[in-house]
Amino acid sequence: MAGISTHVLDTDRGRPAAGVRIVLSVLDGETWRLVRSAVTNADGRTDAPILPADEARTGQYELVFHVGDYFRQRPGTAEADIFIDDPVVRFAIFDARQHYHVPMLCAPASFTTYRGS
Repeated sequence: MAGISTHVLDTDRGRPAAGVRIVLSVLDGETWRLVRSAVTNADGRTDAPILPADEARTGQYELVFHVGDYFRQRPGTAEADIFIDDPVVRFAIFDARQHYHVPMLCAPASFTTYRGS
């Protein structure tokens, strides 16, 4: 399996984050060009890889996780609690034959990511 996949976990509540919009862009010269966007399902995942294997190319990529909207709609979260609203993760694909999984673990005041499997 190659391409790019992702998922979003609400670490504040210990469950998947459903309904989070994720935007994937690729660096084209000096400009970020939109590739596609997707919304997480009930399992906090996109229904398909955000970049299928047959579309994967080497280059610089950017994922924007619109978790601010998710937290604003979540009961019990005040606007003042949201410190980080739309974290951006930039990364490189050096071998398009490999799979790149970029999970987002988030809470209203923090986020973390890593290259998963």
